Amino acid sequence: MTVRQQWAVVGAVIAVIGIGLLTAMHFMRGQLFPVDVGAKAPEFRAKVLGQNTFKTLDNYKGKVVLLNVWATWCEPCQREIPSLEKLYSEYGDKGLNLVAVSIDREASEDSIRAFANRYGVTFEVLHDQADAIGTQYQTTGVPETFVIGPEGTIRRKVVGQIDWDSQGNRALIAQLLGLQTPRPVADAGDR
Repeated sequence: MTVRQQWAVVGAVIAVIGIGLLTAMHFMRGQLFPVDVGAKAPEFRAKVLGQNTFKTLDNYKGKVVLLNVWATWCEPCQREIPSLEKLYSEYGDKGLNLVAVSIDREASEDSIRAFANRYGVTFEVLHDQADAIGTQYQTTGVPETFVIGPEGTIRRKVVGQIDWDSQGNRALIAQLLGLQTPRPVADAGDR
């Protein structure tokens, strides 16, 4: 075997190893690059209801975002909506961008809008019928929520339903918005 043939074999082996590594990284990206607190928030693309336009994370660059992935058929999502709405009514005009992305596959945009209206939703509702956001954010179900700081880092990740109007969540949002942390409400028994 000539030197040229030996280098060709070495090159082929390196190419096979490289392709194998790239393939493994593709299939194991969730384990290698988890979407969790401290990670850079992945990009997403979701449709604006009733319009032929889409929004992406870039639309909220430099802003505090509470990104809620949900569906109309999800009972925990339905129970969570009032606390999301209450949080948004407190902090929406102070800079909080609450973006709820519906991953409903079967529901029409009109039915998603009617659902949001029925619950008195005033925050932004988008639609990702293909649930690409689920892949990008490695969601395990709905609801799943990500609090994203103005620098684009995930500051909190919540799997399942929680009370977004709780003192701890309000304090986190206030801190990210650069506001004074809200004081705890005193119990009647404390007076």
